[in-house]
Amino acid sequence: MQGVGRPIVVLDFGAQYSKLIARRVREAKVYSLILPYNAPFDELVALQPAGIIFSGGPASVHVAGAPKPDPRVYDLGVPILGICYGAQLLADMLGGKVLPGIKREYGIAHLEHRDTTGFFDQVNERTQVWMSHGDRVEVLPLGFMAIGETENSPYAAIADPENRRYGVQFHPEVVHTPQGPQILSNFVHKICGCDSTWDMGNFVDLAVRDIRRKVGDKKVLCALSGGVDSSVAAALIHKAVGDQLTCVFVNNGLLRKGEPDLVQHVFRDNFHINLDYADAADCFIDALAEVGDPEQKRKIIGNLFVEVFEKEATRLGHMDFLAQGTLYPDVIESVSATGGPSATIKSHHNVGGLPDKMNLELLEPLRELFKDEVRALGRQLGLPEEIVGRHPFPGPGLGVRCIGAITRERLDTLREADAIFIEEIRIAGLYDAIWQALVCLLPVKSVGVQGDERTYEEVCSLRAVTSEDAMTADWFRFPSEVLQRCANRICNEVKHINRVLYDITSKPPGTIEWE
Repeated sequence: MQGVGRPIVVLDFGAQYSKLIARRVREAKVYSLILPYNAPFDELVALQPAGIIFSGGPASVHVAGAPKPDPRVYDLGVPILGICYGAQLLADMLGGKVLPGIKREYGIAHLEHRDTTGFFDQVNERTQVWMSHGDRVEVLPLGFMAIGETENSPYAAIADPENRRYGVQFHPEVVHTPQGPQILSNFVHKICGCDSTWDMGNFVDLAVRDIRRKVGDKKVLCALSGGVDSSVAAALIHKAVGDQLTCVFVNNGLLRKGEPDLVQHVFRDNFHINLDYADAADCFIDALAEVGDPEQKRKIIGNLFVEVFEKEATRLGHMDFLAQGTLYPDVIESVSATGGPSATIKSHHNVGGLPDKMNLELLEPLRELFKDEVRALGRQLGLPEEIVGRHPFPGPGLGVRCIGAITRERLDTLREADAIFIEEIRIAGLYDAIWQALVCLLPVKSVGVQGDERTYEEVCSLRAVTSEDAMTADWFRFPSEVLQRCANRICNEVKHINRVLYDITSKPPGTIEWE
């Protein structure tokens, strides 16, 4: 993005942490982007990077077909940092030697450094790091020296200060390396000479300018779901082009309690955005009657959404652009799915793309951003916290949380239970400590006793997880009294539920959503 300084380019060699490297660089207020390891050299030249980071990866440098960048990357004359596989690659390509380690090193280790280059400035001489490797550097390339070691890795950190090339055998980007952010900050600021130019205030000004230049006097159509991404995209585009933007909000009957009113109030009354409200709840619920298979549900919901959206778009008249809340992780995963080195770990729960026949040019103003940056941008734009701070919500909505067949009655039951769970989490002051919290209505019934009478009613499961990026997640440890209040209120206040469970499955092996 022009105007935020020369970027730090992360070359992805298949690491599960590549996105995290880019995020840590941005947290140091320096713009970063991820490219596949085999990105064309001309593309790298055109970007004029301030520095390059080689990510880790599952390969071994001495195995045939190991991923390697264009060797001309070393001719760019910019600083390079290799992380784990990236460090081994750096050593191997520059004339050193990498061999299988005598002892594999996984998990926590302790690094002792003796650095005078600035790379380890403000880092304790003995600091905890996170290792995950089998190979290790055995012979350093010409010009390199060791600046850090662990018990098992004499070359855990290496440097060629003259050419500004560095390698670390550990992962500075993960939380298990507590001083990793400082190390990456040292690299981008002290070694690469980057200024702290990446912040949301700066981004707003640049994005507004870019949107105005691209859109001109044309019209923009936005599918507004009420979720964080589409809401922030709509607010940003509206700031740029005002009434040239029209948002379509489709109520599919699968939204949370009070959500249709909230979305209309925020965007129509507060932001004065042209908002077209399509109440298609009956259409969706009728189509989902007696459908239990989750994939079939998703297809029905996605196809119907497209039909309703197209109908509304036709009624609204000619439009030129279709705005979407695409985020940077979605862009990266799309590249991965079409031949990049990283494995696509999961499919998204969104409702699916809109058809090409609409003949609209895409406008994706958030495609440079990670989720936490989108939230910060939303706050910068003045969106209320109940929009920008809300937990992720799947595109198919309650359709994939109402397990089994969907009926109006079951959806109403689930909506009420979900509202109580979220309310109690907020009362306890725990909402922001949780990545995602949800209630699932299960396709089973249980015997209970309510008001001295036997009941045979539905069962719901509460789920709350912590995560950084939803790729992995752990179940949230509630104080027992919070769970007790949730269970008591749901059983007492929600008709048709007489039993409440708490899901303590992590991801993996489970997923965050049940369907």
